[in-house]
Amino acid sequence: MRQLCFLTFLFALPMNAAFPQQNETDCYRLAFWNVENLFDIWDDTTTMDDAFTPEGENHWNMKRYKTKLNHLYQALAALGATDSFGLRMPLLIGMAEVENDKVLRDLCNGTPLRKFRYDFIHYDSPDRRGIDNALLFRRDLFHPFASCVISNSDSSEDFFTRDMLQVCGTDNNGDTIIMLVNHFPSKRGGATADRRRMMAARRLRTTMDSLSLMYPSAAIVVVGDFNASPDEAEIAQGIMRHGSDDVTAFVNLMETIAPGRGSYKYQDHWSCIDQIIVSVNLLDSNSRCPFRCLQEEGQLFEADFMLLDDEKFLGKKIYRTYLGLRYQGGFSDHLPVYIDIVRKKENPAPSGRD
Repeated sequence: MRQLCFLTFLFALPMNAAFPQQNETDCYRLAFWNVENLFDIWDDTTTMDDAFTPEGENHWNMKRYKTKLNHLYQALAALGATDSFGLRMPLLIGMAEVENDKVLRDLCNGTPLRKFRYDFIHYDSPDRRGIDNALLFRRDLFHPFASCVISNSDSSEDFFTRDMLQVCGTDNNGDTIIMLVNHFPSKRGGATADRRRMMAARRLRTTMDSLSLMYPSAAIVVVGDFNASPDEAEIAQGIMRHGSDDVTAFVNLMETIAPGRGSYKYQDHWSCIDQIIVSVNLLDSNSRCPFRCLQEEGQLFEADFMLLDDEKFLGKKIYRTYLGLRYQGGFSDHLPVYIDIVRKKENPAPSGRD
């Protein structure tokens, strides 16, 4: 029944759902999704992944793993925009909570996602559980020329967490798009956890400032699960520097999401801990950046097939893979977020490697 609902949703998408009538290389969807524990079923002796094995407490087996991969494909296909050119799949998809290269290969090549020619960039990080950040990209439309990770760990405190992923690339027109993929430390741990998230936020902001100086006309897009809402200190002061003397060169597109909506639900509270921050040149029609944001607010992908009725807290809740140790067989405990960028009709200047 849920597959039928998904297909009905996909084929019922209106024409011109997002993009104006331009060629596919003039319009790009950029997305982020925390995919909730995308593990294979094999034990990695170097990480704490035992729960996601057939003998582990989650009883993670091949059937459940393949269901997870197919659900991810279904959601990403629905996330694509449909217009007169057909289905336009996202150009870039930042992901959090992926275990390794294998799960990404299985997603890109072992599901119908392969027909859209996705490739990926991934580095192993020192996170104890073995979960990392990654970037999926359409190799026919996006050409990475540099990638690296930036550590958020602190060996002096025996604290190891997910690295920030940085990818720089060009589209087929030679214009530069840079994406930074993040998954900040969780809130578990009180003041210590708050301090660690603030350190990650300041490190991210330093990276953002450096990139904006190196590539002044590039589209810089920061995505991630920040484990904090836009108004919390780690985001407002650590990244955006609201209230300081600095004039920010970036805009958080999730700041204006209405209360009661979000990418993550805890009990009865929705929050936008998954966010998209862009260089301000993407919102300035007179900037040298060849692209502009089609919307001035980040978008939540709130497809009906990814939600369930919330009988305890009312409204809707996210159809997740696990609720505690109970297998639900859903998609993820987060909703994807995305933006659309379009090429300006008149390109003020090439945005290559300034």
